[in-house]
Amino acid sequence: MTPAFVSIIIPCYNAERWLAATLESALAQSWPEKEIIVVNDGSTDSSRAIARSHEPRGVRVIDQKNRGAAAARNAGLRAARGEFIQYLDADDLLSPGKISAQIPLLGRSPADRIASCRWGRFTDDPQRARFVDEAVFRDFLPVEFLIQAGETGAMMHPSAWLVPRAVADRAGPWDETLSLNDDGEYFARVALAGSGLAFCADDAARSYYRSGLAGSLSQQRSDQARRSQFQSLVSITGRLLAAEDSPRTRRACAGYWRRFVHDFYPAPADLLSRAEAEVRRFGESVGRPAMGPKTAALARVIGWRNVWRLKHRMQR
Repeated sequence: MTPAFVSIIIPCYNAERWLAATLESALAQSWPEKEIIVVNDGSTDSSRAIARSHEPRGVRVIDQKNRGAAAARNAGLRAARGEFIQYLDADDLLSPGKISAQIPLLGRSPADRIASCRWGRFTDDPQRARFVDEAVFRDFLPVEFLIQAGETGAMMHPSAWLVPRAVADRAGPWDETLSLNDDGEYFARVALAGSGLAFCADDAARSYYRSGLAGSLSQQRSDQARRSQFQSLVSITGRLLAAEDSPRTRRACAGYWRRFVHDFYPAPADLLSRAEAEVRRFGESVGRPAMGPKTAALARVIGWRNVWRLKHRMQR
């Protein structure tokens, strides 16, 4: 039997500092049947030249005008020939045995399972990545995964997934209107399009998430980013309820919206009022966000909302 073919899709915009290392981690994958597609999303730095320099080693480069990460991933998906899809951001890394460990796991699993694995955060040195056992580091049925994410805020890093192409096709393309949490919205659809999540506990399967970078998409708090987060939650909670409308899914939906209020208060006011209304619609209260002891002491005096307003003014 011919080994499964895997497409590694790398969206890239101005990632000259990290792209070479990312490409090396993709090329180092021990799984032999693979293609690597870099979608250069209108970079203005040397990213395109770096990607092109790897073409002799089999890397395919697609150029497009700057349209955002979701559009770049869709371009890569359209060009991909693989039976499995591996997304890899241009500043992240994979362990060499990541795909080789996940493919056999899916072969032993029920059809249409999606593989996941441990992932760790790092800034500069992947050897210092912190692998914390998140609540999502286990097998899940699709609805259970979204419930866990809603209740705890736990996430599965995008590069940790390995997605069967048939499942990706059922889930549909990335939503190109989104920026912040476009991955959360996309993988919610992927999870619901599959039969479940198979967690690969093999230490050979690791994904490395470069985080804490100034200006990164996940750090954005602009009005556009907040509206993107809001729209992503409209999609996630709506699809979760469509899959199962029950007390447990309604609690999870309240959790998604409660976290939105806690993360973004006090602006934009229109979205926050709608998010709070959603929390109440599901029979829950907004409550108080998690905070350190000093902040909590101040919040007991003036209330957490006033503390958040002060932080907002200082950040501006």
